[in-house]
Amino acid sequence: MRPVLHCALTALALLFFVDAATAADDVPLPPLSIASQGSFFVGGRDVSSSTLSSVPRHVPVGTITVDQMYVHYEIPVDAGNRYPLTLIHGCCQTGKTWETTPDGRMGWDEYFLRKGYPVYVVDQAARGRSAFDPSSINAAKTGKMKPGDLPLVFSAGHEAAWSVFRFGPKYPDVFPGMQFPLEAQDEFWKQMVPDWSEALPTPNPTVPDLSLLAQRLNGTILISHSQSGIYPFQAATIDTQGIEGIVALEPGECPDAHRDMRVFAKIPILVLFGDNIKGSPRWAPRLKQCRAFVHAANIGGINAELILLPEVGIPGNSHMMMQDKNNLQVADWMLDWIGKHVGERK
Repeated sequence: MRPVLHCALTALALLFFVDAATAADDVPLPPLSIASQGSFFVGGRDVSSSTLSSVPRHVPVGTITVDQMYVHYEIPVDAGNRYPLTLIHGCCQTGKTWETTPDGRMGWDEYFLRKGYPVYVVDQAARGRSAFDPSSINAAKTGKMKPGDLPLVFSAGHEAAWSVFRFGPKYPDVFPGMQFPLEAQDEFWKQMVPDWSEALPTPNPTVPDLSLLAQRLNGTILISHSQSGIYPFQAATIDTQGIEGIVALEPGECPDAHRDMRVFAKIPILVLFGDNIKGSPRWAPRLKQCRAFVHAANIGGINAELILLPEVGIPGNSHMMMQDKNNLQVADWMLDWIGKHVGERK
């Protein structure tokens, strides 16, 4: 009986040790102190149509508002003179990108708030809580428009998104050391939504909406991701007022290296890429283009910097770095850069 008792006591001791370690890792954070929170819309235009509905009991003729951008905000009690951070999601996503991670950890919206920054999270025009125009769909359904004239819309399948988000070179292979929480991928796929960007005007209505938001906030740092990577640069071209800094996380596009750089003269710029870029048919060319832009901007006297996270000692990040297991480490590095290059209101 003694060996059995010894084993049982050992097992209990190990269980206690594991529970204690888990409890230490899960120490509750202090309550958030929020001065205010809420939501509003920026931009938008009215559209009159006779095909607002194909449902008989609903009137098809009327006016709707489209191209507006939904904005949710939270302002901490201790914001001081810090500029607000505006978080702009990418393709096939909504503002959910920045919220709780798929495996239940803290997202950047809460983390930045805890660090004392006002946080503004947007849904791009025609995405999430920002309305899209359904009139052409109803026009085709009721025979008033040819099906071939329907707006372009797409959804990213799990298999295709796998390599785009660089979980691995191809589905279902995984890059060694990759930081995305694949054990919670079912929750991640649920946040993917249809993307209407191809059906929208150029520039995307989100761009002028961001310009209006920056002016309304009297200063903000625009943090974009992927598809929206180019939007802050385009917004600055409309009006630099209120754009105090640009952080482009793995932008799908950077400004042309041969363009006039003077518009960015007073805007610190950070372009940030994760890991496993080399050899990626999608991301290697985009990295090259962004390098060319940053190089040309530096020659023009612009405060612009391009960083690969592995080169600063943060390896393994996927395209969804704000949801990776080391997302807070990335956030801290980025906040340090913002503190050094953007600073606070004078």
